[in-house]
This record gives sequence, structure tokens and C-alpha cells, in this order.
Amino acid sequence: MFEPKVFEDSRGYFFESFNLRDFTEVVGEPVHFVQDNQSASGYGVVRGLHFQRSELAQAKMVRVLSGAVLDVVVDIRPHSATFGQHYALELSAQNRKQLFIPRGFAHGFSVITERAEFFYKCDNYYSPAHEGGLQLDDPALGIDWQVPRPDWVLSTKDTRNPSWAELQASL
Repeated sequence: MFEPKVFEDSRGYFFESFNLRDFTEVVGEPVHFVQDNQSASGYGVVRGLHFQRSELAQAKMVRVLSGAVLDVVVDIRPHSATFGQHYALELSAQNRKQLFIPRGFAHGFSVITERAEFFYKCDNYYSPAHEGGLQLDDPALGIDWQVPRPDWVLSTKDTRNPSWAELQASL
């Protein structure tokens, strides 16, 4: 998690949202980002849990430009000590926190304010042939998306993602 130093005065605020030298000190190696993406969504939208497989796996640096989301990652690296565990963090325009998501994690978020704009950098290009997903409400993962289930707004694609057990069998 990265929390930038914010400089505020009567004109507004300024902060450095990315610095390769500082990033490398925390992460341990430089990452070459090749694609930026942005989405806007209303309350209750849940996107994810998405990932890319094999040589087209993606690391991401995510942040919120307006509103707030609950950002969630699930470790899908079979030999990891945290395999199958999830981590959740509120990202908002107000707290300005950013999250780096290494390759090997499924990622998703729920919009917990009326509207949110979400921005992220990727270190690999999107490839539909390498895309994967994970069922958002799988009890094995135990994720509290902080939005009541009846209020969820999902894409058709995200309703068809496999369960944690099905995904494990394919890894």
C-alpha cells in the first residue's frame, strides 16, 4: 500500500502519484507499466475478481480518483504462503491510498459511494485469451464486499466466473 505525501494550500493540493525510485524501494524491483485504465461506476457495482494467466499475467497499481471503493485481492499463486487468502482495503479520493498488486493475484472492487472513478496502471497488455476470473461470493473466500448482495450490479461475465475450488483445479 502506498500513501503519498500530500501538500495542500489555499490553491488545492499536490501529490506525486508515482515515483519509480520510491516504488522500487518498497517493491524491490522496477515495474515497467505499459497500459493505463480508468472506469466510472455507481454504488453497488462489483467488478472482478479478474486476473491474467501465464506470460500475460499483470501487476497493477490502483487508486481512486473520486468516490470510494473496497479494493480486494486474492492470492492465486499455488506455492505462496498466503494462497487463497484475500486482502481488502478502502481506497478513496479522500485517503489517496494506492495499492500495488503483484502478478498472481485476482483483483476486484466494489463501489461503496454513490459514484467512483477508478484508475490503474498495468505492466502487461490485456489479452482476452489469457483472462481469468473468480466467483465474487464464493463462501470459501469469505469476502465482505461492504455492499448488500441484493444491491450488487454485475456484468454478465462476472456472474459466470468459477468457484475457488474450480479455479484451484485449473491452476
